[in-house]
Amino acid sequence: MARRWRTRAPYGSWVLGRPGQSPRAVRIRVQLLLTALLVVTNLVGAGVVVVIATVVLPLPPASGSMVVATAVAVPIYVGVAILLGTWIGTASSLRALRWQYDDEPPDARTVRRTLRVPLRLTVLQFALWATATVLFTLLAAILQPERALGVGLTVGTASIVVSGIAFLLSDFALRPLAARALAGADLTRRPSLVGVKARSVIFWVVGTAAPVVALMVAGVVALVDDTVTVTRLGVTTIVVGAVVLVFGLLVTVLSAGAVVDPVLAVRDALLDVERGRLDREVVVFDGTEVGLLQVGFNRMATGLREREQLRDLFGRHVGREVAQRAAETAGEVELGGEAREASVLFVDLEGSTTYATEHEPAEVVALLNRFFAVIVEEVDRRGGLVNKFMGDAVLAVFGAPVPVEDHAGHALGAARAIAQRLAEDVPELSAGIGVATGEVVAGNVGHEERFEYTVIGDAVNSAARLTDLAKSEDGRVLVSLASVEAAHHDEAGRWVEHGAVTLRGRAGETALAVPRR
Repeated sequence: MARRWRTRAPYGSWVLGRPGQSPRAVRIRVQLLLTALLVVTNLVGAGVVVVIATVVLPLPPASGSMVVATAVAVPIYVGVAILLGTWIGTASSLRALRWQYDDEPPDARTVRRTLRVPLRLTVLQFALWATATVLFTLLAAILQPERALGVGLTVGTASIVVSGIAFLLSDFALRPLAARALAGADLTRRPSLVGVKARSVIFWVVGTAAPVVALMVAGVVALVDDTVTVTRLGVTTIVVGAVVLVFGLLVTVLSAGAVVDPVLAVRDALLDVERGRLDREVVVFDGTEVGLLQVGFNRMATGLREREQLRDLFGRHVGREVAQRAAETAGEVELGGEAREASVLFVDLEGSTTYATEHEPAEVVALLNRFFAVIVEEVDRRGGLVNKFMGDAVLAVFGAPVPVEDHAGHALGAARAIAQRLAEDVPELSAGIGVATGEVVAGNVGHEERFEYTVIGDAVNSAARLTDLAKSEDGRVLVSLASVEAAHHDEAGRWVEHGAVTLRGRAGETALAVPRR
């Protein structure tokens, strides 16, 4: 099914109707819109003819036969032209827009045909008025030759004006249909035959060239016809000048709106993206180069959303700091490591194997999730990195990959908070908590196709050994005295010495500390 689009413009909902509108109702709405456009353009053309014939061009008085012929021919031709133009125009346009009211998904050909409806209507109007120009010029040449040139210029000028107005009105009014056709279209080049330059030329012809040409013709007639008075020429100049000012302003506003509206939409969307709203999209309703700008923004926003989603997913796996560093290097992450002074926190759940054999899998997973949630929240709160989930154990590091001031104090504070929260939030089981500070090697290990950020070194091994010993302590927390000595005074004052022990794999003793009671 085609994706419906609801425009913000007041005419948009009238054109497309409410969601779920029957195809017949949508067809009637489109047909009425096209009919109204054709009638309005012809009425404007008739007004232009009257103004030019009576005010602008100093034509000689019409003879009796000319008056009779005009009184008979004009109503007949205008009526036939309106009926014929409405029938042909709406019929051909509805064929191009059939997918709109049949609710069929548009393909590339359908998109092009939809965007060319304004041009098709414009060509139809020009053909009808060009025919009128030829017919009435011949009629004047037969009945009153001295009026033939004036009649031809009058109707010819009206032809240009009507054609331009037909394009402007139909292009503007059919924007909701164009937007719906372009929704989801993969545009690499503009599908409309009329680009921004061609539109500018049309605006110039309608708003400036046609009135100025009429004024020039009036001047030529005044030079070759001695009967034209200065007063008549002055009135002609004033009228044409007023037309240029008023009508030119209207055309300029429409011209500016055709370009500025989509550009402003892209600008507002860019500001939203700058504020972090990556879900913004602009409605593509223009088939020119400006529409390609709208499409380009949507593609950019889609790419930013996908990158942010990958970054978020990557951050959940390796830590947001690691993800940030990888993003800053633009994918040029290399294998290898660097020596850093850091503090390592190790937490190991006690009795989880027995618990898993006595409870349902869902209960075991729920317990582990509560256990991990406590650790992640407290480590993140203090700027650490949860580096690994190892079954029922967690390895966190403070000071890598991003340097952290007082990493030892943050690690010790996290250990105390985790011990307190686990006793409250996960009372079913206990966990040993160990902290050690020292030099570690932090970096990416593995293969170019699959690597992992990790930390290795004496501090990591010591933290793991201390965790095992902590399980036999009352508070379940045991840290190296070196971590306490490296911490700032506020956190160091919360710990007391607790003897010394020779850890497995080390030659000398390691001084220990526990939280002050």
